[in-house]
Amino acid sequence: MIRAQRLDTGHDLHWNGETQGVWVDCRDPSADDLAVLRAAFPVNRLALEDALEHGHWSRAEQYPEHEFITLRSFTHPDQPDEFTERLSIFVYRDAVLTLSSTSTHALDAVWGLVGRDAVNTPHEVTYELLDHTADTFFTLASGFEMQLDALEERVFMKARENPVPAVFELKHLLAQARRLASDAREATAVLGRHADCSPQDLVRYRDAQDSFTRAAGRLDSLRDFLTSLLDLHLNLQSQRMNEVMRTLTSVSVVFLPLTFLAGVWGMNFQHMPELPWRYGYALAWASFLLVGGVLAVYFKRRGWW
Repeated sequence: MIRAQRLDTGHDLHWNGETQGVWVDCRDPSADDLAVLRAAFPVNRLALEDALEHGHWSRAEQYPEHEFITLRSFTHPDQPDEFTERLSIFVYRDAVLTLSSTSTHALDAVWGLVGRDAVNTPHEVTYELLDHTADTFFTLASGFEMQLDALEERVFMKARENPVPAVFELKHLLAQARRLASDAREATAVLGRHADCSPQDLVRYRDAQDSFTRAAGRLDSLRDFLTSLLDLHLNLQSQRMNEVMRTLTSVSVVFLPLTFLAGVWGMNFQHMPELPWRYGYALAWASFLLVGGVLAVYFKRRGWW
């Protein structure tokens, strides 16, 4: 039976040095905390360096002392941004050790499950941590979908706004999320291949791997949708430009014959019958209004403006 304990003197479940049947969670460890842990548990030096390195990619390895996996996920999956959190898991035969820079969503979710019928062994604790980490990527995808829906509405309803900066910002975040989900999937696959565990635990690890795979696929589809949305915006802008050019062309065509008539009557020939005629000025204006009105009505019926 696994018991959850913290390397934190201010916590009710303070770790008292047990190394059997225990899950020890250490968050933002100090040098003294690491010395205490290494005195109690055999910790591989390379694994510890990976666990403490800021921004280290997700990976898994089978060491002689223990099995090891480190994962990165988003700190605020419900409101996607660039901040990530790190969770490292050391899996022993009868104990689990986790190191993290801060409290992660998976740690908070799994903490209350330890000791129940479904979470009693180190590999069961590890699976739950992996599965709840995968859930953060689904939460992240849902947050992206809401932002994409709002962005799509802006593209259609607010023609004067430029959504390109927002599109590229989301595209950058999606690429980062896709990379983190893929790395977590590969790390889980490595852990499942090399872990010394029961067939049931192997099935659990494959389930966690499948969750990361589906999360990565969902993020991929969102990235494709974002690319399509950018293409749609550019096509709409091109269509609006064509409509503007068509309107300007129609106006130019309306004024073209008027300019011609004004140019004819503006010539300085001596014998032009319209010039000395009493109603010549009225005839000119009537010609302008008639020609311009006919062309304007024709273009309006054709839907050119």
